[in-house]
Amino acid sequence: MKEKLISLEEFWSLRTQIPLIDARSEGEFAQSHIPDACNIPILTNEERIIVGTIYKEKGAIEATLKGFELVGPRFHEIQKSVLDKFPDGKILVYCWRGGMRSQILSWLLSMVGFEVYRLKAGYKTYRTFTFEQVRKNWNLLVLGGKTGVGKTRLLKELETRGEQILDLEALANHKGSAFGAIGQAPQPSVEQFENLMSEELAKKDPEKIIWLENESRRIGKIVLNDHFFDQMAKSPLIDIRKPEADRIQLIKEEYSHLPKEELIAAVNRLKKKLGGLRTTNAIEDILNDNHESWISNMLIYYDKTYQFDLERHSSDTIEILDLSNKDLNESTEILLKLKSIIHGKLTNPTH
Repeated sequence: MKEKLISLEEFWSLRTQIPLIDARSEGEFAQSHIPDACNIPILTNEERIIVGTIYKEKGAIEATLKGFELVGPRFHEIQKSVLDKFPDGKILVYCWRGGMRSQILSWLLSMVGFEVYRLKAGYKTYRTFTFEQVRKNWNLLVLGGKTGVGKTRLLKELETRGEQILDLEALANHKGSAFGAIGQAPQPSVEQFENLMSEELAKKDPEKIIWLENESRRIGKIVLNDHFFDQMAKSPLIDIRKPEADRIQLIKEEYSHLPKEELIAAVNRLKKKLGGLRTTNAIEDILNDNHESWISNMLIYYDKTYQFDLERHSSDTIEILDLSNKDLNESTEILLKLKSIIHGKLTNPTH
């Protein structure tokens, strides 16, 4: 069957109906890719280097011949792999620029009866879109507050009430502190994080508020782009206050069950900032299950860090909200009412 070349606009609707294959090398795929794509390389990492070298030294024809020499013996394996994984007979394919690799894959699959849709201009056109998407202007409402006030829980509860949220820490696989990677999947690359962030933003109504947590520029190894980070700094921020005892209890619920060696490693990463004595005391408390003690020790550092981050917000954009003795349901109701006060109405705020 003959392939159909599709634009990025056509791609958005088809991707929800048809499996997606990335024909680039495993290294390119690992660096970044369209979410939910399956990687079936036409050229492996090593083969891509070989072909690229020949292209530079001898030109396109010699490089093409070498590429077919390398991949040709695997043609039947590629066909069989796709037939096994996607028996329905329809497939979306792409490579870096929609060139030779996706053309070869499209040809191979067409030969065994697949209805193939190939993305024009490939991953490059998708990445251009996601790059621009995460640098647009958005209506943001930021949840701030010291470590342990329950910002993530509030964010999730707001989502259950039909509010638009953007959970940057979930996308980054990191909770944003020295302890933030414990129990998390490996972090994506910055480029892949922006792809994931763009996919989430594409689901939002740009005229409505998006709730998100206050974050530093870095979330683990992820770095937020300057434009979005500046937007966060200029957006209204609700500074949530709760008693230290409540904060310690919440942190204990989330971290006390984690492996001690990983908690200790996180404390050691902060040694220069904590000082030798506080580091030693915190490690001893972890080993002895004195969770309230080591958490209280860490909060001395993290509270100072939060205050520093808070200062990047203009004071006239900050609303202080005391949620002492308020459960999750009551706290959420208060947040929704405060949102209405801040923006004048629940939805469609003016820019």
